[in-house]
Amino acid sequence: MTVLPLILFLAQEPLTAETIVARVAENQDRANEARAAYVYHQDVLIRLNRTNGKLAREENSEYTVTPTPNGTQRERLAFHGKYVDHGKTVEFDKPGFEHKSLDADAGIIGGLSDSFGNDKKSRDGIERDLFPLTTREQRKYRFQLEGEEDYLGTAVYRITFEPRKNTGDDDECWAGQALIHRDEFQPVLVTTHLAEKIPMWVKAVFGTDVKALGFKVTYKKFADGLWFPVTYGGEFQFKALFLYSRKVGLSLRNSDFHRLAAHSEVSYADIR
Repeated sequence: MTVLPLILFLAQEPLTAETIVARVAENQDRANEARAAYVYHQDVLIRLNRTNGKLAREENSEYTVTPTPNGTQRERLAFHGKYVDHGKTVEFDKPGFEHKSLDADAGIIGGLSDSFGNDKKSRDGIERDLFPLTTREQRKYRFQLEGEEDYLGTAVYRITFEPRKNTGDDDECWAGQALIHRDEFQPVLVTTHLAEKIPMWVKAVFGTDVKALGFKVTYKKFADGLWFPVTYGGEFQFKALFLYSRKVGLSLRNSDFHRLAAHSEVSYADIR
């Protein structure tokens, strides 16, 4: 080995989990700002099943998502819902519709529909504390490089993560794995599951008896340095009072991305 290649070899930073996710964080911080220039279509499907697997209620909403100075906002374009009562499927076209005086399904699914994929402080609507990709969120987790592999024809690093202990952060409750593009250091697929304690927002909505709480998000490249989450979903089961129990399925798809056009106006004063 000649002197120059040897120097370059010794100067290379070893690829550890920490160095990989640090580069991911840098890319995500930049991508987060780049997303502020895009409008896109969002399709959200939420389904409640009974414990026997049969459908209880389902709602599908379509939105246009536009950037704001600090995040995003979405406008509902279309809605379709249905519920099953004594084996009969009934369709409805208004969010929040209740078919009986005490309709727990309507309340649960309505709250999920309003909040799922609608983190207004996020540039893509995805709840930021679920997936430790940015510099801020990575401080709460420990990472480990499990190796390299091929995922759908793409070379990726597989990184696992778990929460750090005793930080006092209530949101530090997720564990999981991330597949990171080997060449671009961008997330391709991230999955999480509940590691220990139940988050406060889960307790507030569902109580403490929640099982198999987990989420998954996939990313796609749209331009140099710009990767967007294109699918996002999760499923879990919860049990409340009076034997009320449901299996919840959440699914979100982002599509039809359009870059905002730059408009400028020039006015001239009349100096005559």
